[in-house]
Amino acid sequence: MRILNTFFVCFGFIIGIYISVEGQEQKSANATSANERLRKQVSELMANRVTSANIISNELAIAGLEESGRFIVAENRMFPADELYDSNWDTVHVNPFTNTKMDFPDTYNINCVSFIMPIDRETIRITSKYGPRRRRMHRGIDLGLQVGDTVRAAFDGKVRIKSYERRGYGYYLVLRHPNGLETVYGHLSKFLVQGNQIVRAGEAIALGGSTGRSSGAHLHFETRFLGKDVNPAEIIDFENKTPYKDEYVFHNIKINGKKSNIYSTSANALAIHKVKKGETLSHIARKYGTSVAELCHLNGITQTSKLSIGQAIQFRAKQVTVEASPDVIQVSPSTQNIQASTQNDQPSAHSDQPSAPVQSSQLSTQGNQQLTQSAQSLTQGQAVKSETPQTPSANVKLSAEDKKTEARARISSVDETSGESVYHIIKSGDTLYLLSEKYGVSIEKLCELNNITRNTIMKIGQKIRCS
Repeated sequence: MRILNTFFVCFGFIIGIYISVEGQEQKSANATSANERLRKQVSELMANRVTSANIISNELAIAGLEESGRFIVAENRMFPADELYDSNWDTVHVNPFTNTKMDFPDTYNINCVSFIMPIDRETIRITSKYGPRRRRMHRGIDLGLQVGDTVRAAFDGKVRIKSYERRGYGYYLVLRHPNGLETVYGHLSKFLVQGNQIVRAGEAIALGGSTGRSSGAHLHFETRFLGKDVNPAEIIDFENKTPYKDEYVFHNIKINGKKSNIYSTSANALAIHKVKKGETLSHIARKYGTSVAELCHLNGITQTSKLSIGQAIQFRAKQVTVEASPDVIQVSPSTQNIQASTQNDQPSAHSDQPSAPVQSSQLSTQGNQQLTQSAQSLTQGQAVKSETPQTPSANVKLSAEDKKTEARARISSVDETSGESVYHIIKSGDTLYLLSEKYGVSIEKLCELNNITRNTIMKIGQKIRCS
């Protein structure tokens, strides 16, 4: 009996120990499982935190870029084209560089994408174009409207001038824009903005009227670059109410080798000559390599019109600096006779009566033929010898047109004799039109030879094949 009791006690003790060990193992397994679940949850939380941090970081970066972009735009509106104008903020003169010598860039791209028509009219009516008008220069265009019509800002910008001019603009505004342009709005009846106010493209800035020097209600609209007027019709297609191109390229072209601030994207830029004492139409035509008939056509005058000192005469700006050699050549007696008769038939420097067009044209054609033959002989290294003894008067100076003829003859001679191509290094002011004139080839041929288009912007120093 005692033995049986001892057995039960031992068995119970063993069972207790087993149950205790099993409990500890279960607790340990549960703790491990809980730790794993906790570790997993922590890992997930950390991953989510990193992802969230990246998302937040990216959003902040995008917001920062947007904010930076907004800041730049706001700064450009607050200080429009400040570097270009060298911080010149003149609130009196329409041309801020009136008393300053200005060096214009050879080229400058002007962004016109945001342009808005300055008047709200279904059909735009131009009542007066840019150019000479009644012996003075009209530096903008006139757009027909009714008194009280809304006038709007053409681009984003800032009001530089808000003023009144009794014998000119009347009530007028000048806005400077971040793209480098300035726009002028004249003959207004009421202002809707203040000086130094920032405006958006299309924002109402004034009401139209007929104040100042005006014969009827209209908006006088100007576009200017660094104070110089640019024909608005070269930038804007007013009929379709949109810019011709997204970018207008300002060109500072040289005429007769001198800086004259003639600027346009077109090859035949219109330039202005102010008449001086003693000048005639024939004198001006010879100076700029054009004809009296062309001057009359462009300025709405006749060959017998009297010119006034200071009168603005419009002509087509063509670069006439031609590399022709030599300036003085010996010519045959027949050429001398032609030159002499041509000079006798030409009007004097103080005469407004030009010579007969038919006779002058015939003489000019014969003279050019003779000069062409002389130039070809010179390019082959042979002097042009007269059949009779020469007199000192046989040395005749070539005009600009004669130099062009000689240059073309020299180029054609080189092509025929050597078969080599002729190249031109682009200089300031060169255009495809000027190259076509200089080398006697068409613009289409130049484009084909150089794999370019009419709208290609040529860089200074660029090599262009001309034959």
